[in-house]
Amino acid sequence: MRVVATVAICCGLGGCAQGVLDPQGPVAFAQRTILFNSVTIMLAIIIPVIVATLIFAYRFRSSNTRAPYWPDWEYSGRLELLVWSVPILVVMFVGGIGYLSSHDLDPAKPLASKEAPLKIQVVSLDWKWLFIYPDQNIASVNHLVLPAGVPVEFTLTSATVMNSFFVPQLGSQIYTMARMATRLNLQADKPGTYPGLSAQYSGAGFSGMRFNAQALTPEQFKDWIEKTKAEGPELDEACYRALAQPSMSVMPFTFRHVMTGLFDAIVTPPHEGHTHTARSAACLPGEKG
Repeated sequence: MRVVATVAICCGLGGCAQGVLDPQGPVAFAQRTILFNSVTIMLAIIIPVIVATLIFAYRFRSSNTRAPYWPDWEYSGRLELLVWSVPILVVMFVGGIGYLSSHDLDPAKPLASKEAPLKIQVVSLDWKWLFIYPDQNIASVNHLVLPAGVPVEFTLTSATVMNSFFVPQLGSQIYTMARMATRLNLQADKPGTYPGLSAQYSGAGFSGMRFNAQALTPEQFKDWIEKTKAEGPELDEACYRALAQPSMSVMPFTFRHVMTGLFDAIVTPPHEGHTHTARSAACLPGEKG
């Protein structure tokens, strides 16, 4: 029976790999702890209720003539106190955890670290992700690269409809909205590749809005920056307009240079009614359709 139980548990948890139960950063670890604590507290009601239901059903079955019968029973102050005190305590504990964690894990709250944070600007498009590195003046599409052990300050917006940025193993799903910049702080504790996705339906190409968050060692990250600066197209206004056109299944690629103030211009467009240029094969390598 122990072997069967162990196999059953392992099979049940097999789908948790690369998900919220497999955290790879401080935010995701804290969120998993909150989840486990909340479930444990709620089990304090669920398990006794299930056990009591089975006991009562067996004890007071119709065939048990020895069970007491109290047709005139109406009220018990002690029983009422017990019935209400347990749920009240559970609500207090779960509510306290939620209140404290909502402040400790505020997405906009910087992570405590001796390392200077890396700034990344995220733009959700139809149907792809644009990652801009303002300090390095480079960008990538559908490929998020970050150094392991270094906090990352994300500033996120949407160029079209509302979307949702989510890397389950790093934590904190957060929405992107047009003309609004949201903030998120995450960190990958060790090198690895962590799947990211859009968690908000946004149209026909929604299912293809997936990317990999690749955490590299600091040395590898520096090499990636230098390599990116040496190849790929430039992300100027015309190229961005082409990139902003709806497209599906876009393979990851990078830009060696980004025009100054692009992210701010996406959040607050300088003017309306401009015409979009057609896609350019030289500007958008790796696009399938």
